[in-house]
Amino acid sequence: MNMMSETQAQQPATDLPHAPSDHPRVKFGKVGVLLANLGTPDHYSYWPMRRYLNEFLSDRRVIDYSPWIWQPLLQLVILTKRPFSSGANYKSIWNEELNESPLMTITKAQTRLMTEKMKARYGDDVVVDYCMRYGNPSTKSKVDALVAQGCTKILFFPLYPQYAGATSATACDEFFRSLENIKWQPIVRTVEPYYENPLYIEALAQSVERAYAGLENRPDVLVASYHGVPKRYLMEGDPYHCQCQKTSRLLQERLGWDKTEIVTTFQSRFGPEEWLKPYTVEEVARLAEAGKKRIAVVAPAFSADCIETLEEINEEIKESFEHAGGEEFTYIPCLNDDAAHIDALAAVVEENLKGWLA
Repeated sequence: MNMMSETQAQQPATDLPHAPSDHPRVKFGKVGVLLANLGTPDHYSYWPMRRYLNEFLSDRRVIDYSPWIWQPLLQLVILTKRPFSSGANYKSIWNEELNESPLMTITKAQTRLMTEKMKARYGDDVVVDYCMRYGNPSTKSKVDALVAQGCTKILFFPLYPQYAGATSATACDEFFRSLENIKWQPIVRTVEPYYENPLYIEALAQSVERAYAGLENRPDVLVASYHGVPKRYLMEGDPYHCQCQKTSRLLQERLGWDKTEIVTTFQSRFGPEEWLKPYTVEEVARLAEAGKKRIAVVAPAFSADCIETLEEINEEIKESFEHAGGEEFTYIPCLNDDAAHIDALAAVVEENLKGWLA
């Protein structure tokens, strides 16, 4: 096969230039943008929950204990009980109308809006799709679909503002595994974390300002709650903690607030070892006991509302605050499909497409 010129590479086609007439027809010349999120069970009933939790908790990036120790515990103990409790939590937030989790609903909306942005900017040269690291649609299924549509270049975009081995890295691992058996392997790029991107910080700040403007009483403290990871990961070189701290600092500076008005915490602790502190569920109780009777909570590490925000923050963490004497608890939704958020994500994509498209 002869090499394509840059102009030809940007024109979707089914016939390779200068190929003989009997050559198989192959689609080529498009650029794919694949948005990746954590994942979701197909349903909140026992077996879908068990399949999802098994895939998630078997990931060595998430739980890095020796499989000889971890897998018997997981298969014989955890997965016999946890699908029931996790399923009940999912049921409390499930989008019954569409029969899917809120994360799925929101990710679809983000993809649709991003498609509109890319079409307005690049016409039909860019194909936007989404995948999940765990559950469906799988990363491999969507990589295969993009290649089938003629995407000879793919930009992989994990929707995690801050990098962590248990989120961004495992998503990239799965993406690269999905390329293994492709005959005409696409050229690929991955998007770096956008935790300090000015448009992302601006979108966060606007969401906080809108929430505060709608409250009768101003909260005493804004709690920026990030998903937790074991402290050991930080000591082993994972930059997640530092990037979370910088996001909080940039948000505080953009809002023009004093440092005492925002607190950084970490949620979703799992297992016996120490995780990044302070733990959100304990910190909100401490704030209430210290006289901070009104707080707001924002979740800057999540690009879309999910079980960790809608159930854990808005139910469990809220209950901890109120049980300790707190009076007014406000959860500020994730950026989701907010216009400023989509603008920020689109700007990140366009920056990463430079050199591939005019």
